[in-house]
Amino acid sequence: MSEVRLKKGESVEKALRRLKKKLDREGTLREARQRKNHEKPSEKKRRKLKTPRINYWGNFSL
Repeated sequence: MSEVRLKKGESVEKALRRLKKKLDREGTLREARQRKNHEKPSEKKRRKLKTPRINYWGNFSL
């Protein structure tokens, strides 16, 4: 569970923005959206194939 504490004198909007960035980095919202809707196995396979991977020499490939 992600948590963001308000700093002294910080506005709620700024803390909310920090929370959203933190959730985006962790991938929490993305995962929740994927679990919310059923995904067909073929769509899941296609999505996994589209994610970039790092090969043995450290180069990215799609």
